[in-house]
Amino acid sequence: MSFPWAQHYTPKAPLMQWIDQRLPLPRLVYNAVGAGYPVPRNLNYFWNFGVLSGLALMIQIVTGIIMAMHYGANELVAFSSIEHTMRDVNGGWLMRYAHANGASFFFIVVYLHIFRGLYFSSYKAPREMVWLLGLVIFLLMMATAFMGYVLPWGQMSYWGAKVITGLFGAIPLVGEPIQTWLLGGFAPGNAALNRFFSLHYLLPFVIAGVIILHIWALHIPGSSNPTGVEVKGPQDTVPFHPYYTAKDGFGAGVFLILFAILLYFAPNFLGHPDNYIEANPLSTPAHIVPEWYFWPFYAILRAFTFDFFFIPAKLLGVLAMFASILLLFFLPWLDTSPVRSGNYRPVFKKFFWILVADVLVLGYCGGAPAAEPFVMISQVAAAYYFAHFLIILPLIAMFEKPLPLPGSITEAVLAKHGEHGAAVVPAE
Repeated sequence: MSFPWAQHYTPKAPLMQWIDQRLPLPRLVYNAVGAGYPVPRNLNYFWNFGVLSGLALMIQIVTGIIMAMHYGANELVAFSSIEHTMRDVNGGWLMRYAHANGASFFFIVVYLHIFRGLYFSSYKAPREMVWLLGLVIFLLMMATAFMGYVLPWGQMSYWGAKVITGLFGAIPLVGEPIQTWLLGGFAPGNAALNRFFSLHYLLPFVIAGVIILHIWALHIPGSSNPTGVEVKGPQDTVPFHPYYTAKDGFGAGVFLILFAILLYFAPNFLGHPDNYIEANPLSTPAHIVPEWYFWPFYAILRAFTFDFFFIPAKLLGVLAMFASILLLFFLPWLDTSPVRSGNYRPVFKKFFWILVADVLVLGYCGGAPAAEPFVMISQVAAAYYFAHFLIILPLIAMFEKPLPLPGSITEAVLAKHGEHGAAVVPAE
């Protein structure tokens, strides 16, 4: 498909011509995120969160490298090295708070990115690989964030490491050897701290590599859009630059303003006060809880309180927690509706918002003490979470009658702005 507005990359400066002949990197950038890349003309601000995720990753890598210059991966000095960075290193407090809160903002934009994909069914053909690679990025993020949480070597760091690695001990026969192998001993210590620091430093660069594959996979079919209707012709698209670079730039500005407000006025709001107490293996905190972005999965883990035949409750919780994420890998084949956008699926839309409320309830229960009524609420919410994807979503795809779809992206845009003659076609 040809796009009349798409100008071929033509370097004018002699130096750029010389580079283009030998290493056409500017041409690659131009065609990937510049004026040579066609994008649907009706993308809204929910499509900003992919770029914001990349921005958050860059913040984490830059601040993380600076933090690593002053960190001591040894249980005798790890806690003190963080305090030294905060108190004695010029701008160290800013780097530490930016890194800690940057992780939270990274997860915020990624969760919004995921739920946007769920609402507009961005996981459907021909974009299955984009979705699958996105989930791989999410898993790598979770592993990186967990290991990063251990590094300050505060009370919540130590006991969080002990609890989370203890989950592997629930696996029959091989569980305890795996747990010992992961920690390098029978409890978190020097070996665990060293390997967690090493992997925490490495994995962000692995995430960056998978992001490149994620974007590559996206460029093959092109971006989805709020109507779910594929691009029919050049009239349905605009060049990525300057239209969406400007839009993404505005989104990045709002992101950085909100980030700065938290960073300068409430830097400890999303943290746990117990992590300002140095790790003590002899003193167990009253309430061990992971970072807030793990709470929904932590609630699913704790929802299983009794054995099922020969399967221990702890193992059931571990299996359910991992299944809650792995389940998303099968979503392109669980939702068989031919209509993508939730805007044209009235029943799906209602259940989508129920799912959002369900995940928020799981998150609240995950951060609450493991007592009633939170455990019972977690059990109900966890049951609905799995039922939504395994039962409700396939049934909606079979029986729902979607609303008529616009004939093209352009017709949808014209209809939205009150133009006449915008035809619609019924969903098949």
